[in-house]
Amino acid sequence: MQLTHEHEELRATTRRWLAEVVTPNADAWEAAGIYPAHEVMRSFGALGLIGTAKGERWGGMGLDWSYAAVVAETLGECASGGVAMSLGVQTDMCTPALEARGSDALREEFLRPAIAGTSVGAIGVSEPGAGSDVAAIRTSARMDGGDYVINGSKTWITNGAQADWICLLCNTGDGPAHRNKSLIVVPMKSKGVEVTKRIVKMGMRASDTATIFFDDVRVPATNRIGEEGMGFVYQMEQFQNERLWGALNTTAAAQRALDLTLEYTAERKAFGKAILDNQYVAFKLAEMQTELEALSALNWRGVAEMMAGKDATRTATMAKLKAGRLAREVVDGCLQFWGGMGYSEDGPLARIYRDTRLTSIGGGADEVMLQILTKMMGSYAR
Repeated sequence: MQLTHEHEELRATTRRWLAEVVTPNADAWEAAGIYPAHEVMRSFGALGLIGTAKGERWGGMGLDWSYAAVVAETLGECASGGVAMSLGVQTDMCTPALEARGSDALREEFLRPAIAGTSVGAIGVSEPGAGSDVAAIRTSARMDGGDYVINGSKTWITNGAQADWICLLCNTGDGPAHRNKSLIVVPMKSKGVEVTKRIVKMGMRASDTATIFFDDVRVPATNRIGEEGMGFVYQMEQFQNERLWGALNTTAAAQRALDLTLEYTAERKAFGKAILDNQYVAFKLAEMQTELEALSALNWRGVAEMMAGKDATRTATMAKLKAGRLAREVVDGCLQFWGGMGYSEDGPLARIYRDTRLTSIGGGADEVMLQILTKMMGSYAR
C-alpha cells in the first residue's frame, strides 16, 4: 500500500520521540532490567502515539490501522526492544478487545487513560502450564452474586510488575475449551492480586515480565469484555493485531541491524581494505535486504487486509512466522560481520540479536504458526 505524507509525518514524530526519550536512557534501563513505564507511557500518549487508530470518543486520533502500523514499524528502530514491546502491549495487545467489545463504562474507566498513557495495561493469557496452547488455560472466574471471583496464575506478563490493570483470559464456564472463556479487566490493586516474580530474560531486558497470582480476586461482572464465553474468540481477534505488530516491529529491527552493519563494514578495515569491499560481504547484505523488502511487502498486505475489515489471520500468521525466522538469519549474519564487536555489549548488535529472538516464541511459537497455516491450507496432519 502507498503511505502518505501524513504517515511519514507520524513516523518522524515517533523517531523524534525515540531520540529524545528512549535513546539517552536505553542502556541504563537495560542494565536495571526495568524502565519507568508510567513516565514513558505518559509522554508517548501525550503525542497521540498510543491511540493513533483508537476512536476519538475515547481520546484516540480516529485514524485507520495503517497509522498504528507505522508506529509499530518505527518502534523497531528503538534502542531497547523491551521498551518497544511494552508500548506495543499497550497499543495493540491489551486494548483492541476492550475498544471493540467493552462497555462504554469499561472503556471510560480503562481505555481512555490507557490511550492517554496515564495508566499502564497488560495482557494475561499465558500460564505456567499453558503458553501457546491458549485453550489449556486453567485460571477460573466464577460468579458470586454480581462479581467474578478469580483464582489462578499467569506468567510471561509484559508490564506485569508496573501495570494498573490486566486484560485477563479466564475460564468462566465448564463447556468446550473454545467456548468457556471470557476476557475480564482486573485492576492490579485488587485484593488477592500478587506479583510474585520478575522474570530475568535473555533479551527484552528493559521490559518487566512477571508471574502473577490471583487468590479469590473479586471484580464486578461488569468488568467482563463483551459476552461471556466469547473470550477465546476475542483473544484470537486480538492476536491479529499482536502478530502483525510483531512482524512489523521485528522487520524494522532487523533492518536496523542491516543498516548499522552497512555503516560498520564500510568503515572497518581488515587486510588493507574495508570489510564491505569483500564481494561475499556485499552480496550477503544485498541478499538480506532483498529478503527484508519481500517480508515488508507481506507485512503491509496484512495491514491492508486489516483496514479492509478482512480476516487477516493467514497473512498475519505468515508474517509473524517469517519475521521471527528471517530476523534470526539477518541479525546473526550481520553480527558475524562485526566480529568480536558484534558479540560485545559495547556494540548494538548483541542487544538486537537477543531482543528479536523472542518473535519466534512470543504471541504463539513458530510451531503454532505452522499449525495454524497447515490447518488453513487443509494439510494439517491429524
